[in-house]
Amino acid sequence: MAERERSHARPRRALFVPRVQVMTADDVRRAVVRMAHEIAERNRGLHDVVLVGLQTGGVPLAERIALTLAESEGLELPVGTLDVAFYRDDIGLRPVLPEATTDISFDLTGTTVVLVDDVLFTGRTIRAALNALGEYGRAQAVQLAVMVDRGHRELPIRPDYVGKNLPTSRDEMVDVSEDGVSLGELVER
Repeated sequence: MAERERSHARPRRALFVPRVQVMTADDVRRAVVRMAHEIAERNRGLHDVVLVGLQTGGVPLAERIALTLAESEGLELPVGTLDVAFYRDDIGLRPVLPEATTDISFDLTGTTVVLVDDVLFTGRTIRAALNALGEYGRAQAVQLAVMVDRGHRELPIRPDYVGKNLPTSRDEMVDVSEDGVSLGELVER
Protein backbone atom coordinates (compact mmCIF):
# COMPACT_ATOMS: atom_id res chain seq x y z
CA MET A 1 0.00 0.00 0.00
CA ALA A 2 1.44 3.37 -0.95
CA GLU A 3 2.44 5.96 1.64
CA ARG A 4 -0.53 8.25 0.96
CA GLU A 5 -3.08 5.47 1.36
CA ARG A 6 -1.27 4.04 4.38
CA SER A 7 -1.22 7.39 6.17
CA HIS A 8 -4.98 7.88 5.64
CA ALA A 9 -6.19 4.30 6.03
CA ARG A 10 -8.71 3.43 8.71
CA PRO A 11 -8.23 3.61 11.63
CA ARG A 12 -7.27 7.22 10.89
CA ARG A 13 -3.98 7.21 12.82
CA ALA A 14 -2.87 3.72 11.84
CA LEU A 15 0.73 2.71 11.33
CA PHE A 16 1.94 -0.06 9.02
CA VAL A 17 3.85 -2.67 11.01
CA PRO A 18 5.75 -5.13 8.80
CA ARG A 19 5.59 -8.77 9.84
CA VAL A 20 7.64 -10.43 7.09
CA GLN A 21 9.60 -9.29 4.06
CA VAL A 22 8.56 -11.36 1.03
CA MET A 23 10.74 -9.65 -1.60
CA THR A 24 14.10 -7.97 -1.14
CA ALA A 25 15.29 -4.91 -3.05
CA ASP A 26 17.10 -7.27 -5.47
CA ASP A 27 13.91 -9.30 -5.95
CA VAL A 28 12.00 -6.12 -6.82
CA ARG A 29 14.75 -5.04 -9.24
CA ARG A 30 14.68 -8.44 -10.97
CA ALA A 31 10.87 -8.33 -11.19
CA VAL A 32 11.01 -4.86 -12.77
CA VAL A 33 13.55 -6.06 -15.36
CA ARG A 34 11.45 -9.15 -16.13
CA MET A 35 8.22 -7.15 -16.49
CA ALA A 36 9.96 -4.60 -18.73
CA HIS A 37 11.21 -7.35 -21.04
CA GLU A 38 7.75 -8.96 -21.07
CA ILE A 39 6.18 -5.62 -22.07
CA ALA A 40 8.62 -5.23 -24.97
CA GLU A 41 8.15 -8.85 -26.06
CA ARG A 42 4.36 -8.95 -25.87
CA ASN A 43 4.03 -5.71 -27.81
CA ARG A 44 6.66 -6.73 -30.39
CA GLY A 45 8.70 -3.68 -29.50
CA LEU A 46 7.66 -0.42 -27.95
CA HIS A 47 6.08 1.42 -30.88
CA ASP A 48 3.08 3.39 -29.53
CA VAL A 49 3.48 1.98 -25.99
CA VAL A 50 3.05 4.42 -23.07
CA LEU A 51 3.22 3.84 -19.33
CA VAL A 52 0.75 5.35 -16.86
CA GLY A 53 1.56 4.97 -13.16
CA LEU A 54 -1.31 5.05 -10.70
CA GLN A 55 -0.82 7.47 -7.81
CA THR A 56 0.93 6.91 -5.61
CA GLY A 57 2.53 3.48 -5.54
CA GLY A 58 2.44 2.85 -9.28
CA VAL A 59 4.30 6.01 -10.25
CA PRO A 60 7.81 5.03 -9.06
CA LEU A 61 7.26 1.54 -10.48
CA ALA A 62 6.29 2.97 -13.90
CA GLU A 63 9.38 5.19 -13.84
CA ARG A 64 11.62 2.20 -13.03
CA ILE A 65 10.08 0.16 -15.85
CA ALA A 66 10.58 3.08 -18.26
CA LEU A 67 14.22 3.45 -17.20
CA THR A 68 14.81 -0.29 -17.64
CA LEU A 69 13.24 -0.21 -21.11
CA ALA A 70 15.32 2.83 -22.08
CA GLU A 71 18.49 0.96 -21.07
CA SER A 72 17.58 -2.33 -22.76
CA GLU A 73 15.65 -1.13 -25.82
CA GLY A 74 17.21 2.29 -26.36
CA LEU A 75 13.82 3.99 -26.47
CA GLU A 76 12.35 6.36 -23.90
CA LEU A 77 8.66 5.75 -23.32
CA PRO A 78 6.25 8.49 -22.31
CA VAL A 79 5.29 8.09 -18.65
CA GLY A 80 2.15 9.65 -17.21
CA THR A 81 0.65 9.69 -13.74
CA LEU A 82 -3.01 9.14 -12.89
CA ASP A 83 -4.93 9.88 -9.70
CA VAL A 84 -8.25 8.02 -9.66
CA ALA A 85 -9.65 9.50 -6.41
CA PHE A 86 -12.74 11.01 -8.08
CA TYR A 87 -13.42 7.96 -10.27
CA ARG A 88 -13.68 5.45 -7.42
CA ASP A 89 -16.96 3.70 -6.70
CA ASP A 90 -16.41 3.86 -2.95
CA ILE A 91 -16.57 7.63 -2.48
CA GLY A 92 -18.19 8.15 0.89
CA LEU A 93 -16.88 4.83 2.21
CA ARG A 94 -13.26 5.97 2.36
CA PRO A 95 -11.67 9.41 2.33
CA VAL A 96 -11.22 11.11 -1.04
CA LEU A 97 -7.64 12.30 -1.22
CA PRO A 98 -7.17 14.29 -4.42
CA GLU A 99 -3.74 15.56 -3.41
CA ALA A 100 -1.78 13.50 -5.95
CA THR A 101 -1.64 14.83 -9.47
CA THR A 102 -2.68 13.46 -12.79
CA ASP A 103 -0.17 14.29 -15.50
CA ILE A 104 -0.86 12.72 -18.86
CA SER A 105 0.58 15.28 -21.28
CA PHE A 106 0.16 13.10 -24.37
CA ASP A 107 -2.84 11.83 -26.32
CA LEU A 108 -3.62 8.18 -25.63
CA THR A 109 -5.48 7.69 -28.91
CA GLY A 110 -4.06 4.73 -30.80
CA THR A 111 -1.52 3.84 -28.12
CA THR A 112 -1.08 0.76 -26.01
CA VAL A 113 -1.34 1.98 -22.43
CA VAL A 114 0.36 -0.06 -19.75
CA LEU A 115 -1.28 0.87 -16.45
CA VAL A 116 1.20 0.33 -13.61
CA ASP A 117 0.35 -0.11 -9.94
CA ASP A 118 2.15 -1.51 -6.92
CA VAL A 119 -0.55 -3.85 -5.52
CA LEU A 120 -3.60 -5.39 -7.16
CA PHE A 121 -6.27 -6.31 -4.62
CA THR A 122 -10.02 -6.02 -5.32
CA GLY A 123 -9.63 -4.49 -8.79
CA ARG A 124 -11.67 -1.39 -7.96
CA THR A 125 -8.75 1.03 -8.39
CA ILE A 126 -8.06 -0.41 -11.84
CA ARG A 127 -11.75 -0.08 -12.77
CA ALA A 128 -11.56 3.58 -11.75
CA ALA A 129 -8.37 4.01 -13.78
CA LEU A 130 -10.02 2.56 -16.88
CA ASN A 131 -12.85 5.08 -16.52
CA ALA A 132 -10.39 7.96 -16.04
CA LEU A 133 -8.24 7.03 -19.05
CA GLY A 134 -11.11 7.75 -21.42
CA GLU A 135 -10.66 11.48 -20.80
CA TYR A 136 -7.20 11.35 -22.39
CA GLY A 137 -8.06 9.65 -25.66
CA ARG A 138 -9.13 6.24 -26.92
CA ALA A 139 -6.28 3.81 -26.40
CA GLN A 140 -5.92 0.93 -28.83
CA ALA A 141 -5.30 -1.42 -25.89
CA VAL A 142 -4.83 -1.22 -22.13
CA GLN A 143 -2.57 -3.63 -20.28
CA LEU A 144 -1.91 -3.92 -16.56
CA ALA A 145 1.42 -4.33 -14.76
CA VAL A 146 1.55 -4.81 -10.98
CA MET A 147 4.38 -5.65 -8.62
CA VAL A 148 2.12 -7.74 -6.34
CA ASP A 149 -1.13 -9.53 -7.13
CA ARG A 150 -2.59 -10.42 -3.75
CA GLY A 151 -5.89 -11.91 -4.91
CA HIS A 152 -9.34 -11.18 -3.42
CA ARG A 153 -10.72 -9.76 -6.67
CA GLU A 154 -14.20 -8.25 -6.59
CA LEU A 155 -14.20 -7.40 -10.30
CA PRO A 156 -13.10 -9.45 -13.34
CA ILE A 157 -9.71 -7.78 -13.69
CA ARG A 158 -6.48 -9.68 -14.37
CA PRO A 159 -2.95 -8.30 -14.69
CA ASP A 160 -0.86 -8.89 -17.81
CA TYR A 161 2.49 -8.49 -16.02
CA VAL A 162 3.07 -9.51 -12.39
CA GLY A 163 6.16 -9.20 -10.23
CA LYS A 164 4.85 -11.68 -7.64
CA ASN A 165 1.60 -13.49 -6.91
CA LEU A 166 1.21 -13.26 -3.16
CA PRO A 167 -1.77 -14.92 -1.50
CA THR A 168 -2.84 -12.88 1.51
CA SER A 169 -5.68 -12.73 3.98
CA ARG A 170 -8.09 -9.85 3.50
CA ASP A 171 -6.89 -8.05 6.63
CA GLU A 172 -3.18 -8.21 5.83
CA MET A 173 -1.52 -5.20 4.23
CA VAL A 174 1.14 -5.23 1.52
CA ASP A 175 3.82 -2.55 1.36
CA VAL A 176 5.90 -2.12 -1.81
CA SER A 177 8.99 0.07 -1.81
CA GLU A 178 12.46 0.20 -3.34
CA ASP A 179 13.62 -1.77 -0.31
CA GLY A 180 11.31 -4.69 -1.09
CA VAL A 181 7.84 -6.00 -0.39
CA SER A 182 6.57 -6.60 3.13
CA LEU A 183 3.44 -8.13 4.60
CA GLY A 184 2.08 -6.70 7.82
CA GLU A 185 -0.89 -5.02 9.40
CA LEU A 186 -2.15 -1.61 10.37
CA VAL A 187 -2.16 -0.84 14.08
CA GLU A 188 -3.48 2.20 15.88
CA ARG A 189 -0.84 4.53 17.24
